[in-house]
Amino acid sequence: MSTLPHLPASVETCHWGFFDASLKPALTVASGQRFTVATVSGGSAVLPPAGFHVPPELLDIHARLPMAMPGHILTGPVAVEGAMPGDVLEVRIIDVQLRQDWGYNVIRPLAGTLPDDFQAYRHLNIPLDRERGVALLPWGLALPLHPFFGVMGVAPPPNWGRISTIQPRAHGGNLDNKELGPGTRLYLPVHAPGALFSCGDGHGAQGDGEVCVTAIETALLGTFELVLHKRAAGQGLSFPRGETPTHWITMGTDPDLDRALEMALRDMIALLGEHAGLGREDAYTLCSLAVDFRITQSVNGHKGVHGMLPKALIQR
Repeated sequence: MSTLPHLPASVETCHWGFFDASLKPALTVASGQRFTVATVSGGSAVLPPAGFHVPPELLDIHARLPMAMPGHILTGPVAVEGAMPGDVLEVRIIDVQLRQDWGYNVIRPLAGTLPDDFQAYRHLNIPLDRERGVALLPWGLALPLHPFFGVMGVAPPPNWGRISTIQPRAHGGNLDNKELGPGTRLYLPVHAPGALFSCGDGHGAQGDGEVCVTAIETALLGTFELVLHKRAAGQGLSFPRGETPTHWITMGTDPDLDRALEMALRDMIALLGEHAGLGREDAYTLCSLAVDFRITQSVNGHKGVHGMLPKALIQR
């Protein structure tokens, strides 16, 4: 039986708080080659009490890998052979599994969607029951788990230099889109040779909005295929898109939620032209009649909106 290439989380394979096109690949794969990636989440302040499994590599990262800037611990990057700026990277999310039996959620003063309403710091450690597929919340609720990676992105344009993982941008990053779970696809524009894909910010469960800044933050194991789509000049993708078995997804991010909606809407109009041959007026009408535009998250500096188009409406 063949063994998939595996990228563990470690001091050597993780970068904390940033994306940077100058990072050296931790793994190189061919287009379409399946591999696995392990991720960890959180600083030392969020560790659980005794009795829970803490991945030993997380403790080693705390001890030996400095946080370059506030943000997430990411595993990667993974280079794709032949990827060049202007291409499109299709991230096939084959499987997502929990790696530990706990997650955490934090409320911080002056943060979140209601920054002035909650003046006390609160940190919850949340037991995760993997057999039942639920998180055990302190008031007695068994919340169904739907694990996904909050951060999936490629290297930003080299001229951007080192950028924070917190704000989602054209390279993807901290999209926090709960639709992008197992069996879905994320399409990212390539900005640097090799594409340089990294992921992290594992979530056990999250609502659209992620209003208190954190979801159920946890460690995950992802199985991916990175498929390279070569593009001629001017035919590439300018912003991330997604695909589920039932929907096409367009996305927008901006400090102004209205602008984020406009971005997602404009790209949905373009997508309808590409996939259904609709003119702009017909596409705009269909967006108003049948596309759901949802608040992805409202807490990352650049807020997010994603449009959900049922594929059944445009299948020919």
